Amino acid sequence: MELAIGAVIIVAVGLLIIKVVIGLSRKALTKTTLDESIYAFILNVLKIAMYIILTVVLLGHLKVPTAPLVTVLGTAGAAIALALKDSLGNIAGGIIILANKLFKKGDVIEVAGKEGMVQSIDLLATTLKTYDNKVVTVPNGTLTTSVVVNYSKEDIRRVDCTFGISYESDISRAKDVLLAVAESCPEILKEPAPVTGVADHGNSAVMLDLKVWCPTEHYYDVRYFLEEQVKTAFDEADITIPYTRMDVRVTK
Repeated sequence: MELAIGAVIIVAVGLLIIKVVIGLSRKALTKTTLDESIYAFILNVLKIAMYIILTVVLLGHLKVPTAPLVTVLGTAGAAIALALKDSLGNIAGGIIILANKLFKKGDVIEVAGKEGMVQSIDLLATTLKTYDNKVVTVPNGTLTTSVVVNYSKEDIRRVDCTFGISYESDISRAKDVLLAVAESCPEILKEPAPVTGVADHGNSAVMLDLKVWCPTEHYYDVRYFLEEQVKTAFDEADITIPYTRMDVRVTK
């Protein structure tokens, strides 16, 4: 009778303690900088661990040998961990991504040759949506062991363009035209200032670089603007953009 009463008390107190600890942990997590996606995982792991402890304490009170149970749990845990090695690696990767804020939903990233906007970060995998509306699922374990390029991490990006002019064209005038085109684009920042210069002496053209800075969200707008407007400006300034030619001689 005493064992039964004691067991009821242990269960009641144990459940109360679990409820209080989970509640306090939930409040503590909301005050951290961790992503909300990780809250449920941490709370579930904590809850399972506390239920296991409560079960062991209850069995000990009921004079049930707990050593074999602990051994079985340990063996089962090792077997499960071995069987789910890859999944556990992905879960660990998800925790690393969320805890260290490597990227967040809405960021544009490139990993393992795939580029797209982050749609969701789950514990097993991260989902990207490409520019042509394809959905790419990348295991978190791959993300944490690969080089990840985050195009959205910084507020501004540099746009690099290269234009070719003929060897007969005036380089100084061409550079002035490039800077004038850059100045005419409202999305291009004044600081850092646009930069242009000779990048290479090609087989049929002098290659000029144009490097400008813009807000990250306007990267492609600025790039397309420059590619189009520079062609128009070069035509108006009589600056020749060379193209490959072939001379064919016919011998009779």
